[in-house]
Amino acid sequence: RDVDPDRDAARIETAIKTKGVDEQTIIDILTKRTYSQRREIAFAYERRAKKDMISALKGALSGSLESVILGLMKSPSQFDASEIRGSIKGLGTDEETLIELVCSRSNSELVEIKRVYKELFKKDVEKDIAGDTSGNFGKLLLALVQTKRADPSAMVDYERIDQDARALYESGVKIKGTDVPTWISIMTERSVPHLQKVFDRYKSYSPYDMQESIRKEVKGDLQNSFLVLVQCIENKQMFFANRLHEAMKSKGAKEKVLTRIIVSRCEVDLRKICTDFKAQFGQSLQRTISEHTKGDYQKALLSLCGPEE
Repeated sequence: RDVDPDRDAARIETAIKTKGVDEQTIIDILTKRTYSQRREIAFAYERRAKKDMISALKGALSGSLESVILGLMKSPSQFDASEIRGSIKGLGTDEETLIELVCSRSNSELVEIKRVYKELFKKDVEKDIAGDTSGNFGKLLLALVQTKRADPSAMVDYERIDQDARALYESGVKIKGTDVPTWISIMTERSVPHLQKVFDRYKSYSPYDMQESIRKEVKGDLQNSFLVLVQCIENKQMFFANRLHEAMKSKGAKEKVLTRIIVSRCEVDLRKICTDFKAQFGQSLQRTISEHTKGDYQKALLSLCGPEE
């Protein structure tokens, strides 16, 4: 049916005013619209109700459902920028979130995140990350945020693939210690299709594949960052599928992780994440979410995932 922002806004206004709040209507509308449609609804709401829809939703909702709905009211880059800011601000750093966001975003996504971060927080994301991380871990994240990655090329450069694969081996597994700067420059400056071929070629030099080599060569946050980076280069949607599976391994769910991935990828690649999840774990993401979450939060996530294939 045609999407009518005025009608949607009117229905949301009624849902918010209803005694006890009609969450179902809010979920039905906002999880089934694109970001640009949600913006239109917010403008229509403001014209009607003479107040800001986001503030009204904040007042009406709470908990995990509120996080999902407010997340959907941000553009993908606003959402990512806020999540990065949240992982840095305050006491201690949430390295896991910071690593996931910086190492899994494409060059063009990072360019946009940097712009929006500056707009929202009046600060440079580079400076914030530099102030909050140290050593090679900080250097790797900064190299990614500097967005020097080459665009994919129609030409396959076999010689360059071989050189890079050999350089990764010779600066790591082959020597005592690890020449981390060489790893950083190759993994942050080459195009994704090129690196996929490099990691494949790497196996003809090294007794260990790239991920095993990372586990052997480096530790801590640096190891986690390189692993996320390599997994995302190899198959980004499978990386997210694994992350979602991890978040729902025990009773209940790590709701922050669940919300972050589903909200941030719902207009990017969530359909393929669903496909890869089912292929990897033999059970659909939707069914897994149903088993580990409840109530309106569950309804909102399932609605974003869409029907099972």
